[in-house]
Amino acid sequence: MAPPSAAEHYLQQPTYDDPPENELHEKSQSEGQEHHDNPPGGFDPTPLPDAPPGYTIKITFHKAINLPVADIQTVSADPYIHATLTADVPKRHPEDPPLTRRTRTIHRSLEPVWEEDWIVANVPSTGFELKCRLYDEDWPDHDDRLGNVTIKVDHLDEEWPGFGLDGKFFEVKKRSGSKRAYFHKGIEALLNGLKWTTPQIHISVNVLGVSDPPHAQMCTLGPTYWVKHFSPMIGRLTGVTAGGHDTSDSDDDSKMPKKYDFQANEIQLAGPVPPKLYHRFVEFRPIIGKMFSQKGFRGHVLNKVLHKQHRRIYNFDSSTETGIFAPCTKEASVQFLRMAHYAEGGRIFTYVLTLDGLLRFTETGKEFGIDLLSKHTMHSDVATYIACSGEFFIRRIAKRHRPHHTHTGSSSHHHYHPESGDGHRNICEHGLDHDTHDHPGTPESSRNPEDYELIIDNDSGTYRPDKCILPDLQAFLQHQFPGLHIRALDCGDEEHQKAKKEQLEIKKKEGPKVRMVLNRSPSSSSFSSDDESRLGDLDALDDDAPRYKSKKERAFDMVEDPSTWRDWVPGMNGGGHGHAGHASGSGHGEGSGHGGVTRTV
Repeated sequence: MAPPSAAEHYLQQPTYDDPPENELHEKSQSEGQEHHDNPPGGFDPTPLPDAPPGYTIKITFHKAINLPVADIQTVSADPYIHATLTADVPKRHPEDPPLTRRTRTIHRSLEPVWEEDWIVANVPSTGFELKCRLYDEDWPDHDDRLGNVTIKVDHLDEEWPGFGLDGKFFEVKKRSGSKRAYFHKGIEALLNGLKWTTPQIHISVNVLGVSDPPHAQMCTLGPTYWVKHFSPMIGRLTGVTAGGHDTSDSDDDSKMPKKYDFQANEIQLAGPVPPKLYHRFVEFRPIIGKMFSQKGFRGHVLNKVLHKQHRRIYNFDSSTETGIFAPCTKEASVQFLRMAHYAEGGRIFTYVLTLDGLLRFTETGKEFGIDLLSKHTMHSDVATYIACSGEFFIRRIAKRHRPHHTHTGSSSHHHYHPESGDGHRNICEHGLDHDTHDHPGTPESSRNPEDYELIIDNDSGTYRPDKCILPDLQAFLQHQFPGLHIRALDCGDEEHQKAKKEQLEIKKKEGPKVRMVLNRSPSSSSFSSDDESRLGDLDALDDDAPRYKSKKERAFDMVEDPSTWRDWVPGMNGGGHGHAGHASGSGHGEGSGHGGVTRTV
């Protein structure tokens, strides 16, 4: 039998059934009675609304021509497209975000060729609107907009011809574009006696067929891609400068990394995300609601700051790495493990899974003194609703596992087996049995997803995901990363807390501590004297000391709570040192988790 085509693969994605609506309603009422004192937000049991069947479409961004010169030094541009797709699909809440897609940047080109697809399911028969914003990447400055293209389609069906086999060229509206860039283009045309030519984008859209349910969930099916962002931050390693080379003369540190870059990761998974994974930010203080809604002066300032922090961490520049992998394959599992550095260094990561299946994560820990008001809010780009958030880490499985038939009705983890020398053969509760010898640590075997375990939780004070969704999260990730052993645990689970503590112990043993700050120009490549002083202060702190707060972060704390200004003025209340831990908005303690467990924000 011939393997399915790419289109058939995307149309045959698995679906996740919702619980009955009356069951959700009853559960919502009972939970509301039990937790009526809790702040609004967290798990939202609102079911997906009814919707007629929609269609799966493939949008292809081919190329652009006649672009203006955005960088006078290179007489060129670094163009990319940021597309937003909207349609008349019923939403659970008006705050649900639209679907977006960003192409890769083509550097130093006035006629970029992307040839990138975007496959979206459940686009309704009433059509869609595709808005393409054309930008010139200009990190660390603001990206220059080169214009817009808006495509409106009023009707879709399986016979819709699209824009033909070769697609269509659409003229770019220059009204919202950079006046400086088009001034350069006009001067160039005048000096060279050329005729003015309007920029155009070449796009094609085709219908692949009828989508699978749930029909009210318009989502990205593919391509599945990954992006590595390297933020311009200062790290401190023995004999290593950020972005530089090893300066140590000693050979004892040959096994230590020669370079350190703070890495932010994005992985687009194949949709749809299980509908049960639906969480709203928790309004545990009035300022939080204002921050997400941009109400009032303080809310507006905090919202803008968090958007800026998101762009700063997930920045695109010449060092950004991108790629595509086959969905729901071993290749996907290997790519995820690569981005998480396998099980090296005892790393713990903070993650957010968006409603469209985009997984964002960075390494976390109190040794990273990053100026973030809220980690999960930053990762979500201040999204009102997300699918899930928390922390995860990767562990190497010391014993090789093999599928084994388990005995039903027994809670014991070990069963008698005559093949073992001592009369026992180790069989775990998941129906996997351990070899009696340690798994060899060869490079080939250490890159096998079956040798690793992903432990993921719901440790997030910003969104407080409910533990009832963890089985759905585990099943979804297991489908996305086959071969990788996955456990989704509640942050209040004693077993999980023990495993997390063990991970932290591994982190302490493997290599020197890393202290990082982000309070400088992104284009700077060297330490300032203030950076060195602050890094020295950070290294002097023990593990239980409150996290260092920068001037910028303390200013944000005062915006959120003006009554704290005395704490930061020298000579008043012993403040002015920047090590106070009571200021809110960053670190731990912003609201308690389930069972009184402190959650990470």
